[in-house]
Amino acid sequence: MSLNITQKLIKDHLMDGEMTPGKEIGLKIDQTLTQDATGTLVMLELEAMNLDHAKTEASAQYVDHNLIQEDSKNPDDHLFLESAAQRFGVHYSRPGNGVSHPVHMQRLAKPGKTLLGSDSHTCANGCMGMLAMGAGGIDVAMAIAGEPFYVKMPEVWGVKLTGKLPDWVSAKDVILELLRRHDVKGGVGKVIEYFGPGVENLSAMDRHVIANMGAELGATGTVFPSDKEIKRFLKTQDREDDWVELTADKDATYDILEEIDLSELEPLIAKPSSPGNVVPVSELAGTTIYQSYIGSSANPGFRDFAIAAEIVKGKNIADGVSYDINPTSRQMLTDLVSESHIASLLRSGARLHQAGCNGCIGMGQAPATGRNSLRTTPRNFPGRSGTKEDSVFLCSPETAAASALTGVITDPRTLEDDYPKIKEPKHAEANMDLLDAPLPYDEAKNVELKKGPNIASIPAMDEMPDRFELPILLKMNDNISTDEILAGGARVLPYRSNLPEISKFTFEIIDDTYYKRGKETVEKGGHAIVGGYNYGQGSSREHAALAPRYLGLRVALVKDFARIHWQNLVNFGVLPLTFVNEDDYEKLSSGDVLVLDDIRNKIQQGNEFFISVKDKDEQIKVKHSLSERQVDIMLKGGIINWAKDRQ
Repeated sequence: MSLNITQKLIKDHLMDGEMTPGKEIGLKIDQTLTQDATGTLVMLELEAMNLDHAKTEASAQYVDHNLIQEDSKNPDDHLFLESAAQRFGVHYSRPGNGVSHPVHMQRLAKPGKTLLGSDSHTCANGCMGMLAMGAGGIDVAMAIAGEPFYVKMPEVWGVKLTGKLPDWVSAKDVILELLRRHDVKGGVGKVIEYFGPGVENLSAMDRHVIANMGAELGATGTVFPSDKEIKRFLKTQDREDDWVELTADKDATYDILEEIDLSELEPLIAKPSSPGNVVPVSELAGTTIYQSYIGSSANPGFRDFAIAAEIVKGKNIADGVSYDINPTSRQMLTDLVSESHIASLLRSGARLHQAGCNGCIGMGQAPATGRNSLRTTPRNFPGRSGTKEDSVFLCSPETAAASALTGVITDPRTLEDDYPKIKEPKHAEANMDLLDAPLPYDEAKNVELKKGPNIASIPAMDEMPDRFELPILLKMNDNISTDEILAGGARVLPYRSNLPEISKFTFEIIDDTYYKRGKETVEKGGHAIVGGYNYGQGSSREHAALAPRYLGLRVALVKDFARIHWQNLVNFGVLPLTFVNEDDYEKLSSGDVLVLDDIRNKIQQGNEFFISVKDKDEQIKVKHSLSERQVDIMLKGGIINWAKDRQ
C-alpha cells in the first residue's frame, strides 16, 4: 500500500489504536520540547510522578519566553528549570540561547522522528520530516515518562506546491495564503503535508516558517519531506549523519488535496485581530504604522533578518517608527553579525533585542495605545502584544522592512530597489553547543530541585460528582483564544509556576469580574462557561485550562473546540461538551443554571445526552467526543489522579 509521509510516520510510531481518521491512537514519542512558560509545570508534574529519568531519545527544556528579570521570579524559575533538567536527564537551553523551535531544529531535530512539545508551535519542526505536535504540558510530561501520546487520528491534507516564489514574496506569504483560503479552523483534525516540485524551491527555514503557522490553522501538525535540502541544512549544523531521506510513495494519496502555485502569490498581510483575517498588502498600502517587528518562531531564519537588513541598508527608517529586531537564536545572531547585517540594521535606526520570544508573547516591545504594529510573528490575538487595545498586523520580513522605511504599510514590490539576493553561510559559525547535555543517570539522581518562593504545588483535584448544578458565568462568541482565557506577557507569565496567583488573570480580557465570581463558586460545586466555534484556539499553555478549573470551572459547553485546549480541559477534569443542535447556543444566557444529572453514567453509556436549564422549560442536547480512556480520566477528576491510580 502506498503511503504519504504522515502515514509513514504514524505507522512507524503507532502503539495503540488504528489509523482511521477520528479514532484515538497512541503514538510513541521520540523527542520532547518544553519552554519556560509551560515547562515549569511539566517539571513539577514529573516530580509528582516520581520520575527517575527521561525515557525519550531526547528531551529539551528551553528558556525563551520569560527573559525579562524585573524581579526574582523569572531568574528563580530559570534555576529551578536548570536543576530539573539535570535531575530528569533533559537538555537545557539557557536564557539568550534563543527560541525553542529554531534551536531545536538546529541541534536536535531528526527526520523520521516524533516530537511533542508543550508549545503549540512545536509543529514548526515538521519542516525536518518529523511528526511534530503541540500539546498540553501534562501530555508532554507523560511522554517524557515513556507513555504514548494519545490523539485522534488526523486526516492528511495534501498541499501540492508548484512554481517558484517571485521577488518580494516569501514563505510567510505561502502560509498566509492558506489562512486566507481557510481561516483559523481550516486545519482542525488534519495534518498538512506539503509535496510537489515547488517544495524544492523552499529552504529548510522557509519550510519552518510555513510549518510553524500550521498551528494558526488549528492543524495537528505540518509535515515536509526530508530531502537534499534537509541534508544540506543538517550539514551546516555539523549533523549530516542525522539525515535520512523521507518522502511520500509515488502513488500516495491524501484525504484532502489542494494546490498552491508559488509563482502566483503576492505579498499578504493579516489584519487585526486574527491570523485568518488576510488580504493583499496592496489593499492596506498607506496605512500609518508605529512599529515594525522582525523575528519570532514564525520568521526565525538567517534570510528573514538578512533580507530586512539589505532592504534598509544605507537608509534611515521613517521618523516615529520603532523598528524592532528580535533574533531567534544565539547562533543566528552571531552569523548575522559576521555578515554585517546587524550593523546595517542598527545604522538604519533599528532596535536590537536579545534572542528569544520577546514581544511575540507580550514580553516587551508592546506597541503604543491606538497605534498600528506590523509583525512577522505568528499571532495577533487581542491583547497578545502586551497592549490591551492593540492593533497588530502579521506580514513577511519584506513587507515589515519596506514599511519601516516609509512609515506606512507598503507593498515591498513598490520599492525602487532591486530585490536583494541573500547568501546564507555554508557553515554556522556560532558556538554549536547551544544545549547543555543531560547528566548521566548516576549523577542526575543526586540533583536537588531548586525551588524559589514563587513555585507552588498543583492543588489536588476532586473526582467528578454524579450531579452538577452549574451557573453559566460567561457566554462568549467564536474564536476565543487561550490568550483571552489567560493572557501571556510580562504581567502574567512570571506566575506560571504559581497557580493561585496566575489564576487572578483568568478571562480578564473578556470579563475582569470572572476571578472573583469564579472563586465564589468553588465551594458551591463550581460553574460552567458557554462559547462558540473554535473555543481555545492558539497557545498550548495548560494554564488556560488549569486556572479556570482552580476557580471552579467544571463544564465548558461550546459549538466546537480547538484541539489542544480540548485535550487540556480533559486532562484537568473539565468536561468539554458541544451542542448537538448549534441553535441551542441562542437559548442560553449568562446566569442560567445548567443541571447535569447522573452524569457519571451518562458519559460512559454514550456520547449524547440531555442537560436541563434550571427554572426554564429547556432541554439542551449535548455530546462529548471522549475516548474510553478519557472518560476514565474525567471520572477520576483529571490525568494526574488517573496516573497515580495506575502506579
